[in-house]
Amino acid sequence: MTLQIILLLSGLVLLIKGADWLVEGASVLARKNGISDLAIGLTIVAFGTSAPELVVNTFAAFKGNHAIVYGNVIGSNNLNLFVILGIAGLITPLTVQSSTVRIEIPLSLLAIIVLFVMSNDFLISGENSLGRIDGIMLLLFFVAFLFYVYKQLKSDFSIEETNQKKIYSSFKTWLYILTGLAGLIVGGRLVLDNAVKMATTMGVSEKIIGLTIIAAGTSFPELATSVIAAIKKNNDIAVGNIIGSNIFNIFFILATSSLVKPVLYDVKFNSDIYLLAGGTLLLFITMFTGKRQKLDRWEAAILLIAYVGYSVYLFK
Repeated sequence: MTLQIILLLSGLVLLIKGADWLVEGASVLARKNGISDLAIGLTIVAFGTSAPELVVNTFAAFKGNHAIVYGNVIGSNNLNLFVILGIAGLITPLTVQSSTVRIEIPLSLLAIIVLFVMSNDFLISGENSLGRIDGIMLLLFFVAFLFYVYKQLKSDFSIEETNQKKIYSSFKTWLYILTGLAGLIVGGRLVLDNAVKMATTMGVSEKIIGLTIIAAGTSFPELATSVIAAIKKNNDIAVGNIIGSNIFNIFFILATSSLVKPVLYDVKFNSDIYLLAGGTLLLFITMFTGKRQKLDRWEAAILLIAYVGYSVYLFK
């Protein structure tokens, strides 16, 4: 068990550093080709923070660890919403743009509803699963989300001078990219294999392991991003990172997982989806209580307390 814990933690470190290296190298490569920092942030950095979930889920889908596929995404989304946003909101009250309230939070709720309907197969008969057709439909939603993000770009933004940013040689740039990819692949394999072994040894279900240990590890990039943004009082990034990541996880990562291999769904996950939907709805309501379009500290505390209660429920 000790060896498995060490290997699991090593895998999580490789996942986090691999994502960091990949983002660093890809960002430099993008700047060399004249791509703006804003575009880099909305694409490469967004992908980088969700890369750990993507790699773990791809391996899990391929090996048939269906509970980990769902547990990682649903668990990560719940951690993002209740814990990471809760911590960021305790650091500083979070004021968000009106578009986040009107469009992005409702869109994240729509993603949850779509996932619930597709997974429970309310529309067609047969076993509960997320098949390849479902995956294609989720990808179409993701493309629509990307189009929405693209439309949000202001046509008059300024591009910072390239020489004010890090620029490496081509060799060093590709070394970052390839090393990052290698770290993601090796780390993802270590996390999945040892999490499954730990679950078997401890007699804990893959569902619980996916919802807790793996979800917590793969959510670390979002935690770091939102906490730092809150400390710097960059509220849009602190909140947008969480909402965007939750949409990304459902529409892209679960879609990719189901395209690798259809993923069977355990209806026991319904209660976890209910929590995610309820938390998202609660976040929407908080935008209209107290000061408008702001998550106050007491509201952030409610999110954290709710997650503590959920954790007790999981392990009782």
